[in-house]
Amino acid sequence: MKTFNAKPSNIEKNWVLIDAEGLIVGRLASIIAYRLRGKHLATFTPNMDCGDNIVVINADKVVFTGNKRNDKTYYWHTGHPGGIKNRKAHQLLDGRFPERVLEKAVERMMPGGPLSRRQMKNLRIFAGNEHTHEAQNPQPLDVAAMNDKNARKAS
Repeated sequence: MKTFNAKPSNIEKNWVLIDAEGLIVGRLASIIAYRLRGKHLATFTPNMDCGDNIVVINADKVVFTGNKRNDKTYYWHTGHPGGIKNRKAHQLLDGRFPERVLEKAVERMMPGGPLSRRQMKNLRIFAGNEHTHEAQNPQPLDVAAMNDKNARKAS
């Protein structure tokens, strides 16, 4: 019996549509990272890009649990001495590019390296309800129905 190793000719990529409205950021990001890598497939090969193409809509309507919306801080450095900058999660979600919150969460769940950077290009995140990939006919994936904890309940 031999171990199966996927070749580029064996890989079939699907298109998946996820509506992120009311979903919890960390749980959604882990599901997206899992599918981007292709770990949901029986033919998963660690050194090949065998994951799906994922389109996420309503990324500006994701939620955090607890006080993370007001307390979570995102840091970056400008490259100049003393150039550390930060913003709170609510500032990013209410700002010009709210999809970056989900993008950074998924990026930080992927292993580092050239393959992960190539797999991240298969992720398209849109802040609103509209997306530009209707021609690819993405199949909807109901993340909220996978587990009760994935979506925030109205209280």
